[in-house]
Amino acid sequence: MSSNEDNETPANGTDERPTDFIRQIVAQDVRDGRYGGRVHTRFPPEPNGYVHIGHAMGILLAYGIAQDFGGKFNLRFDDTNPAKEKQEFVDGIIRDIRWLGVDWEDRLFYASDYFDQLYEWAEDLIRKGKAYVCDLSPEEMSAYRGTAVRKGDHVVTPPGKNSPYRDRSVEENLDLFRRMRAGEFPDGSKTLRAKIDMAHPNLNMRDPVMYRIVRATHHRTGDAWCIYPTYDWTHGQSDAIEGITHSTCSLEFENHRPLYDWFLEALGVHHPRQIEYGRLNLTHSVMSKRKLVQLVEEGHVDGWDDPRMPTVCGLRRRGYTPEAIRSFIEGTGVTKAEGTVELAFLEYCLRQDLNLRAPRAMAVLDPLRVVLTNYPEGREEELEAINNPEDASAGTRKVPFSRVLYIEREDFMEDPPRRFYRLAPGREVRLRYAYFITCTEVVKDEAGRIVELRCTYDSQTRGGDAPDGRRVKATLHWVSAAHALDAEVRLYEPLFSVENPLSVGPNEDWLDRLNPNSLTVLPDCKLEPGLSSARPGDRYQFERKGYFCVDLDSTAEHPIFNRTVTLRDTWAKIKKQQASRREDS
Repeated sequence: MSSNEDNETPANGTDERPTDFIRQIVAQDVRDGRYGGRVHTRFPPEPNGYVHIGHAMGILLAYGIAQDFGGKFNLRFDDTNPAKEKQEFVDGIIRDIRWLGVDWEDRLFYASDYFDQLYEWAEDLIRKGKAYVCDLSPEEMSAYRGTAVRKGDHVVTPPGKNSPYRDRSVEENLDLFRRMRAGEFPDGSKTLRAKIDMAHPNLNMRDPVMYRIVRATHHRTGDAWCIYPTYDWTHGQSDAIEGITHSTCSLEFENHRPLYDWFLEALGVHHPRQIEYGRLNLTHSVMSKRKLVQLVEEGHVDGWDDPRMPTVCGLRRRGYTPEAIRSFIEGTGVTKAEGTVELAFLEYCLRQDLNLRAPRAMAVLDPLRVVLTNYPEGREEELEAINNPEDASAGTRKVPFSRVLYIEREDFMEDPPRRFYRLAPGREVRLRYAYFITCTEVVKDEAGRIVELRCTYDSQTRGGDAPDGRRVKATLHWVSAAHALDAEVRLYEPLFSVENPLSVGPNEDWLDRLNPNSLTVLPDCKLEPGLSSARPGDRYQFERKGYFCVDLDSTAEHPIFNRTVTLRDTWAKIKKQQASRREDS
């Protein structure tokens, strides 16, 4: 059973692969002999959370460039904020990136590896008169720096004001900085700042902070340090130490590039090239790590790997494949502008992959009991079912059949409307791989709810075909009641009920846009018995229902399956509608 209504839909919804402007830049640098023709990239996550699908774009971009040009790739943790970082996040990020298929070989690094070198370089800038110790509080520093002001269609940045501590002597600054390191001053009482230009139009260049006093235990260095470098001071210098040639990052760091360049030029060290690209956003999701932390800490989701989260670990737990995510990233392309991609396109990429690889199984999520009154009591037989019609090598399996079955409750209507072709009183339908059956009686409980159907079967239609050539309009999936595996199934929908959860008014809260129906738990599902051997992470197509994955909490005593994605291909419909509108115009 194919999962897609339109298998001809191009991977990115267009006729061409998106242009990757960064690869064009790197290719030109190689041709020009820049950096001796070397290509060396890195991905530098901060271990204060788990990576999400937006990060996956950055990871696969940097790794792919290194592979395409025969270069090297580093994984480096920019671990400069001990108050928010944990070894748990380091381990989780490593696990997620490996799962995506990225291999950094022996090039795993940490910014904390360079704390001594960064400190020495900071003293070097002090000696050059390019850094000073400042006693301003964060609030005072912000006021001195100034803010951007909109005037009509333009944004202007009036000059800031120099810190009263800016003209301390080199000797005094060195003494104070060393005493900061020795722990003589309270947290937040002093900072080391670069001396650049308080009138610079880019606020990032107005004497940025390089070090702050923070007494917090670091997950790697323990309590060896009580001063920690800022991201801006650490990032470029770590790139330089590692010999990185092309430092790719999201567009939010474009205004930081002049500072990145200034630090490297002031130190006179190896100078990588920073290139920015537009961040990847996804409809019905949030990509802000701060927002994701809030969702986790306030209990709106069941942890970072909740299958509704856009985190890589959440997508993996839901049943996504690394191949589908790579296909999605490739189909999305890399551009200079930020954009939002339809969740439907991600699901399309997943269906394309799972349709080829996922074995089929029959599962009844809302069971309705069916008794075949003319089927011999005590008799059982095995029927042959196809494992994957898209993969002949997947072979077949045996499924048990008996007198009492389960079908989906929605597959029967006592008084069916027009164009309802499934089971109804007096109507004949096909049971997949089995027999034709006809409903002869409906059994209800005292409340009038249907609890059982009594049907007859045609023994001449084994395998699902009638020897006399008669045809039926519906084929239903089913499970033998005597052999059924009892399981819990979790149905997931988008976490947010609107495409852009953050587009809220001044009196609105983005959390009000959480989808109250994002998770439905079905505790009494009936699955074909072969699924009893399924293990966490195994993926299947439940015929006519969608793609499902065995959850990490699943046990032999209590199997749990997560719905990864439905069979309905929303993206194909979107592309058809777009094509129709283009034709009409």
